[in-house]
Amino acid sequence: MWKIALGFLVFAALALFILSKGGDIDMGGEKHGVESHSEPAASAAAASAPAAPASALPAASAASQ
Repeated sequence: MWKIALGFLVFAALALFILSKGGDIDMGGEKHGVESHSEPAASAAAASAPAAPASALPAASAASQ
């Protein structure tokens, strides 16, 4: 029985050591609808770019209102 407990402790210590040396590891699970940090910076910059200003949009006609 003590061999099982010792094996578990060694395995847990090894796992914690490997995870601590791994850098930025996200153990939060799946992310739905949230941008992850693995996306290229260019697409993130394009997504945060403001829409066209209101003056560039065509004026709405009276029939559409």
